[in-house]
Amino acid sequence: MIKPGDSLTTKKTMHELCKEFPDKSYRELEKYRDKDRQQEAGTCIMAEARKDREEPDWYPDGFTFQEKYEKERKLRQEAEGELSILKGIETNRVKEVQARSIQLQNELDRVKKENNKLYNEIAQLKQDEKS
Repeated sequence: MIKPGDSLTTKKTMHELCKEFPDKSYRELEKYRDKDRQQEAGTCIMAEARKDREEPDWYPDGFTFQEKYEKERKLRQEAEGELSILKGIETNRVKEVQARSIQLQNELDRVKKENNKLYNEIAQLKQDEKS
């Protein structure tokens, strides 16, 4: 149990610190006092943080933490399932588009060759006509 006069219940004044540590400078005593204040503030902050981390047994809407967790987990699983379905559909679409692109590129190459062949035949006919 903490007794009156302990360093946790009373703050020491500069005068009391000077009596307790006569060989320390004023600046060193200020640092000591500030460190004590920071330590005390840190203790208070940690206690508040612990309170924030504690989960209540029930929530205002009447659900327990476990029920909320399970509900959120189910929703997350459903969303992941839908996402995987959409990814599968998109993958299939991309494959179809790539196949169609290859098909069109082959058709374009064929038409270019045919066009080039016809152009050469026309040139040959014009040359034969001149001679």
